[in-house]
Amino acid sequence: MKALILLFTLFNLVTFLVFGYDKFLAHTNRRRISEKTLFILAMIGGSVGAVFAQKFFRHKSQKYQKTFWVILVVQFVLFEGMWLLSQWSLP
Repeated sequence: MKALILLFTLFNLVTFLVFGYDKFLAHTNRRRISEKTLFILAMIGGSVGAVFAQKFFRHKSQKYQKTFWVILVVQFVLFEGMWLLSQWSLP
């Protein structure tokens, strides 16, 4: 379980930093990171980092905020379900 928490934290930190780097690229008029990549990072476990980055960097906050919140809720439900199943597993 500790490894899962560490992995979750790492994914969210990386996602947060990638969003910040994308915002930096936008301010310096350079080629941006694709929205597809940002969505993939959120879907593979970085949804919390994506939501915090949107607020912190004011990054795509209006355009895609609902999508990232949906991803976050779905992930929460899935992780909560996995945790509940692990508590009910047979010895």
